[in-house]
Amino acid sequence: MAPSAALQSYLHGVSDRPLVGMTVGQLLEQTATKHPDTDALVVPYQNLRWSYAELNRQADEMAAGLLALGLEPGDRVGVWAPNMAEWVALQFATAKAGLILVNINPAYRLAELECALNQTGVCALITVQTFKTSDYMAMLNALMPELAGAQPGCLSAAKIPTLRWVITLEGAATPGTITYEEVRARATEGTRQQVKELAQTLQFDDPINIQFTSGTTGRPKAATLTHHNIVNNARFTGLQMKLTHRDRMCIPVPMYHCFGMVLGTLCCVAHGATMVFASAGFDAEATMQVVEAERCTALHGVPTMFIAALDSPGFAARDLTSLRTGIIAGAPCPAELMKRIMSEMHMDQITIAYGMTETGPVSTQTSVDDPVQRRVETVGRVLPHTEIKIADGEGRITPRGTPGELLTRGYCVMPKYWNDPEKTASAIDEARWIASGDIAVVDDEGYFQIVGRIKDMLIRGGENIFPREIEDFLYTHPAIEQVEVIGAPDEKYGEEVCAWIKLREGHSLTEEDIRAFCKGQIAHFKIPRYVRFVDEFPMTITGKVQKFVMREQMAQELERAKEEEK
Repeated sequence: MAPSAALQSYLHGVSDRPLVGMTVGQLLEQTATKHPDTDALVVPYQNLRWSYAELNRQADEMAAGLLALGLEPGDRVGVWAPNMAEWVALQFATAKAGLILVNINPAYRLAELECALNQTGVCALITVQTFKTSDYMAMLNALMPELAGAQPGCLSAAKIPTLRWVITLEGAATPGTITYEEVRARATEGTRQQVKELAQTLQFDDPINIQFTSGTTGRPKAATLTHHNIVNNARFTGLQMKLTHRDRMCIPVPMYHCFGMVLGTLCCVAHGATMVFASAGFDAEATMQVVEAERCTALHGVPTMFIAALDSPGFAARDLTSLRTGIIAGAPCPAELMKRIMSEMHMDQITIAYGMTETGPVSTQTSVDDPVQRRVETVGRVLPHTEIKIADGEGRITPRGTPGELLTRGYCVMPKYWNDPEKTASAIDEARWIASGDIAVVDDEGYFQIVGRIKDMLIRGGENIFPREIEDFLYTHPAIEQVEVIGAPDEKYGEEVCAWIKLREGHSLTEEDIRAFCKGQIAHFKIPRYVRFVDEFPMTITGKVQKFVMREQMAQELERAKEEEK
């Protein structure tokens, strides 16, 4: 018998707060009018502090400068840079000019950069010259030898045919490029007037941002987001944190990612809060230092960032009592880590958010008012004006409490992958549901738990095993700092449980210690057969552990061991 509708895993976020039909530029204008003198952006490492009135002025002038280059609404502009004040100005300048901002991962190398620029048809690329060990200008000259001899704006490169402008964010212009400041200086009364007119004609359903999915398999997909997607998502995620113009948010997560530019900067603008950048790239000690110095009330991060912050030098002596809230997202957060964040970082109102780039990005989130246990053990409830269902392998909605794949529908779902109707059609069905690839379960009160990834689930002798369950248990061991569980190939059972473990400093354990800890506490078939103690995990730049790399390494290791036995 089919479950009654009341018991189905389908939820709709109901709210008395309506969606707003507003562009990103209009949102900044509104906040600058309401809170002109409030700190908008603080970047100590750049010795910079802008009010909302100043940020709005910077965005207007840069928008007018970009239009003066001959760029037109709908053109794509790439930003290939770490966190800095100019990134924020560009986020709003491109929106005001009707240009589509293409976020490019600072870790990209030549092949990835070439793919991203051509996939989206970028007309102008804005970049730093160097960052850490990366020499971006050297890479660009290697990719486009025509650049050095080109007049700015007249680039014609065989490998990137759409690219005309290369704009540098610091230092003097190199051959073929123009500086950020030179672009601002090109603004005219005519282009300033054009920016004002565009504010009245741009539509909130227009695409405004392209972000690349992680691309762990195959070519990264170019998720296309609209003003409507990200403005409303920023509003509702901020409401879950009770964010106001009195809050100061430290944003160590990268701007090229939704976490930085939607849940970070745009969320602050939606609520008049202050944005704070501690460093260009994530630095745990610098983050803690700036949180203390600027009396930040909110802090974002992925689990690995919070682990690094808790273990940073001098952490115990820091005065972090100003902190209260923030978002932890981007990867599953162990319950034990959440408890440490709440107690040791004073973030008793920390929230967990869940979603994907294609959903702009958040579809569920805990609230500061939720009971502690809910904020520790779940990813919260569906956000307003969003629908979620959990379906089995045949697409049927599951009963409450039964795991299945989580799907999302609503204003937050992207309209398409850029210039890729085939991938769009395979991702979003006729009823506008987008599948996540995550295995979730929802209880009778509407709280969701993510129990694994479909591709991460392992099957041992016919038993479905979700790594998250084993990881959460192992995190309760006081000597374990981080653990990731994967499936290792096995001739008898198909797969065996394998745990990679990073120990806390000063602790030591053996494989047998781990198995003894598990015995009698979790089912025998979930006890790791293989245990590997490691100092680090293969990760993406956003702090997501690359389990597919771990699986490949374990398969190779076991194959070598088998060959040696012969």
